[in-house]
Amino acid sequence: MTEKSTDEFDVIVIGGGPVGENAASYAIAGSDRTAVIVEHELVGGECSYWACMPSKALLRSGEVFDTARNMPGVREVIGDRSLDVEAVLARRESFTHSLDDSSQVEWAESAGISVIRGSGRLTGTKTVDVGGRTLTARHAVVLATGTTASIPNTPGLRDALPWISRDATNMHEVPARIAIIGGGVVACESATWLLSFGAEVTMIVRGSTLLASGEPFASDLVADALRARGAKIRFDAELTSVSRPDARGTGVGKIHGGPVELTVGGERITADEVLVAAGRRPASADLGLSTVGMVDGKYIDTDDHLSVAGTEWLYAAGDINGRAPLTHMGKYQARIAGDVIAARAEGKPLHGKRFAATADHGQIPQVVFTALEVASVGQTEKQAREAGIDVEILGVDIAVAGSSLQQDDYSGHAQLVVDKAADVIVGATFVGAGVAELIHAATVAVVGKVTLDDLWHAVPSYPTVSEVWLRLLESRRE
Repeated sequence: MTEKSTDEFDVIVIGGGPVGENAASYAIAGSDRTAVIVEHELVGGECSYWACMPSKALLRSGEVFDTARNMPGVREVIGDRSLDVEAVLARRESFTHSLDDSSQVEWAESAGISVIRGSGRLTGTKTVDVGGRTLTARHAVVLATGTTASIPNTPGLRDALPWISRDATNMHEVPARIAIIGGGVVACESATWLLSFGAEVTMIVRGSTLLASGEPFASDLVADALRARGAKIRFDAELTSVSRPDARGTGVGKIHGGPVELTVGGERITADEVLVAAGRRPASADLGLSTVGMVDGKYIDTDDHLSVAGTEWLYAAGDINGRAPLTHMGKYQARIAGDVIAARAEGKPLHGKRFAATADHGQIPQVVFTALEVASVGQTEKQAREAGIDVEILGVDIAVAGSSLQQDDYSGHAQLVVDKAADVIVGATFVGAGVAELIHAATVAVVGKVTLDDLWHAVPSYPTVSEVWLRLLESRRE
């Protein structure tokens, strides 16, 4: 019988994505503490290989191409040419390193973080099993395993071997016709790059809007932009069955067999591939949560220190806690968790704002990189009203010198949700080409509770799209 080995570290992190990396790095920074990352797939995680990085690499080429087609002197050169898809996919591979994580492992080790391959599972207080090897934490265990794609129980759907987000971001074959199930961020971004690659796209949306958690005007503008590029969008659509007799496991990002037939509202739709973008679930079913009095397979509740309730040794950061399922917010939480772990290890008090994740509460920024970018922060009008805030809405089309210079036929809209009593912005949404770079200014205004009176003195540079800030202020000028 083989004797089990035991290893002791100050901090054990289960999950080697950017959240786990940040938590480990911050927890041991400037000290002689030790940390280990336990990862069963690739160090660097979903964001690096299957989400943020590859998706933005696929989207950027189409964005540049679209801008060029709206720029005199350039569109004449482009003519009726289309994207070189193989070149775009090659650029994607340069960011994902063809799913080779050796550089990420090298970074971790250079930062003093050990890496253990395998699936980590809690076995009790401060103990983690990895394939029969017992790891013990002196100070903390951090759970950072994120989420996985959900596939609805629609008859025939699972048997059809549909694409999930990982297939879409790591595509090696472009389907001539694709049906996308869902209307959220993954669905809308995937539709954007697939359209730029020449695919016929049909979106099957159960609800009545795209990007349902945002402002209604953003949904409408994105839907219009996708339709203008050729997408067919079926709202309030009930998918009742899926059939694919020739389903084959051909590999990630390759077409999984013959044509797919989908029945939607009694009508049949035929596609060469189907992409399921219908939500995600926490990757916590196999973490051994029950061994420490928690429920397996659920999101993990934490306080603002990112500590699991009733403990000062167990933490959950990133998508797995369900607080703010965005990479940048997960990394933000990880930085706070790491600082809290370090302070507790050194017996220091948790005074100061940097030890509490307050941005999770009504101050979350997000960018959706669709045909028109959607950049938002804070609360929507609906959320603010439901919170009992007496709101004032300031909204204008983005029609300034900077936007007209950026490209011909520029279209976009901006809206601020203002707390009238405090005269501060509690939410902002910008829709249009290139608006992603506007949102950090809005985030600073929301987090810093900058009054609109003070914003008159934050003068936007001319000629930039940020001039829209002046137009927004002018819209409420007495």
